[in-house]
Amino acid sequence: MNNPEAVFTLLYVVLSFCFVFTPTEFRSAGLTVQDLLADQLGSEQLAFVHYHIRRTAATLVAHSLLPLGYYAGMCFASSDENNYFLVSWGWIIYLLVAVLTPAVVSLIVLYWSSKNWSNHPIARSLAYYALPQSSWRAVASSINIEFRRIDKFASGAPGARVIVTDTWVMKVTTYHVHVAQQQDIHLTLTESRQHELCPDLSTPVQFLTIQVGVINPRITPFDIRLNSTEYGELREKLHTTIRNAHNVVIHQSLSDMFLDTFKIQVELNQRYHLPGNQELESCIGCMQTAANIKLVKFCMEPNDGECQQCYCRPMWCLTCMGKWFASRQDQQHPETWLSNRVPCPTCRSKFCILDISIVC
Repeated sequence: MNNPEAVFTLLYVVLSFCFVFTPTEFRSAGLTVQDLLADQLGSEQLAFVHYHIRRTAATLVAHSLLPLGYYAGMCFASSDENNYFLVSWGWIIYLLVAVLTPAVVSLIVLYWSSKNWSNHPIARSLAYYALPQSSWRAVASSINIEFRRIDKFASGAPGARVIVTDTWVMKVTTYHVHVAQQQDIHLTLTESRQHELCPDLSTPVQFLTIQVGVINPRITPFDIRLNSTEYGELREKLHTTIRNAHNVVIHQSLSDMFLDTFKIQVELNQRYHLPGNQELESCIGCMQTAANIKLVKFCMEPNDGECQQCYCRPMWCLTCMGKWFASRQDQQHPETWLSNRVPCPTCRSKFCILDISIVC
């Protein structure tokens, strides 16, 4: 290809597309707005809402400069004898649009930043959740605190990330952050797509689309998209059920399928009656629910077999014990999981699934 204008156009289009949609290679190289302006944007971990207010504004301005950058690049890329076409009526109109676009966007961002960013779309959406005597900043502070907790659910690429905390469901996009309060939403599983090839995995993956409907009419509904293997973890963090209106078949991960079977089997085991003077504490695995599992050797007589008597008090919930049981198995032979024995996570006494009792 001997035409320098065509070569530059092709390269600029490809680079612009990658800059806007940021593939993994660009993110790894730090060629994103949030990486290039990291010092100006601040810390997402410390101030989630304020970080994304500044990020979305900076991203909009940066992307609006791309048409003007193309014209400037063409001035250098074109040969001297071909420079005349840059002053044709078509290019003059293009230059006018390329200059006006960032100018208009800058005015919009300037308006957003007035009143300490109170006019930003994210701030306006948070204001709908503020108490009568409060403001959007109080809501932002609540979100910032919950985002710093390690037990939040987070999934997806930076340009389409799903974050669920104890109170909030959020979707981070390139130009906006959708926010909804858990108590005000209803979730519907609307679509499932199977991808035979995935850049990060060698096996086919299933992506689920969940519609987040909001009771508050002033909040715009939005969709979240995630891998089916993360569906179980998402459900654990939600306070509401997900309605499967279209009977979508969900391909769960091996661990999720085992966990469902594990819970069914444990429910059939003999129960453990807690002494009257003993109180249940929070599960030390998740710190979210009460510990409701006691390991008692019921599979054989006390002195028979490999299983041992555990003398630990109830310290784990059923879900965390199931995850521990699965994590100690041979991942290449799932058919042996239910019959294997694992050590107690606290005292290392060996037990099998028949020794797991629900506290009653």
